[in-house]
Amino acid sequence: MRKDPTASDSMSDELAAENDLPESDTPAAEHTAVVADELTTESLDLGEREDIIERPSSQPTSRPLAEDLPVTIIRPTSGWRALDLREVWRYRELMLTLAWREITIRYKQTFLGAAWAIIQPLMTTGIFSVLFGLLLGKGNEPSAGDVPYAVSTFCAMLPWQLFATSLNQSGNILIQYRSMITKIYFPRLILPMAAVLSSLVDFGIAFVALLAMMAFYGIFPGWAVLTLPFFVILAIMASLSVGLWLAALNAIYRDFRYVIPFIIQVGMFVSPVVYSMESIQGRLSPWAWTLYSLNPMAGVIEGFRWALLGTSHGPGPMLVLSTVATAIILVGGMFYFRRMERLFADVI
Repeated sequence: MRKDPTASDSMSDELAAENDLPESDTPAAEHTAVVADELTTESLDLGEREDIIERPSSQPTSRPLAEDLPVTIIRPTSGWRALDLREVWRYRELMLTLAWREITIRYKQTFLGAAWAIIQPLMTTGIFSVLFGLLLGKGNEPSAGDVPYAVSTFCAMLPWQLFATSLNQSGNILIQYRSMITKIYFPRLILPMAAVLSSLVDFGIAFVALLAMMAFYGIFPGWAVLTLPFFVILAIMASLSVGLWLAALNAIYRDFRYVIPFIIQVGMFVSPVVYSMESIQGRLSPWAWTLYSLNPMAGVIEGFRWALLGTSHGPGPMLVLSTVATAIILVGGMFYFRRMERLFADVI
């Protein structure tokens, strides 16, 4: 068969023209760049950020090659590791954004909105006022000193609501942000911290209502109110300490989803919320009182009453025991959370 010399020359010219093209403009180079981009994206989802390798560009091109982009290699950690609180501080803007998102979600499509921050503790106070009034008689309620029972209980409700809301939010927040955890890297520690910060808004609203109630009953705080910021910080630490443990455990063992409400219900009755500490102190043996004082919220609640209502009995040794217990639980919770952090993306 005779070959067409014109067609053969044209094909040779096209092959020569393809061979003369720059490497970055060929389809194979583009395919290599796409695969490299995909591998780079997958490597970002593996776990902890470890190091960043910047590759210098060999020659200026109109479109950056995959070799020119910085590559972040993320590997899961093993063993116990440092808390690295400086990294948490670098992500503080994300933490504040997540806290604000929690607040907006909490009251989205609600008719009363943030008023629920007052209604819930106020209704609980009213129910127990009626209950103890019927059981013990009017004026014999387990109040703190000469303070009316409603004021004494509502004052204790503020730190307790902060603790309970923080526990409920932080215990489920890892599951709530499941898709975010499995796709991008950020210190997971900021999630329970954001949950606790969002609970402070409810605390602030309820605190204004407490001041109004105190003014109605003619109760005005003394110099001890200057110590109130210390008790607020201690309440935040207590909330975060237990919240870290529950967040990590609930991410791995979903049984804790049902344990958290039970802990909150039982915790309110083993803390001096609906009764004062002085009303039961004489009935407790020394070892029972010591065990009771190890409750992280016991010293906080009694401290709130002492700082705002001026009760004669300050927290004293109970506050010391509660602070020590809170510090131990907080440090242990932070290390345990960091230890389990490498498993969250796989098991959540």
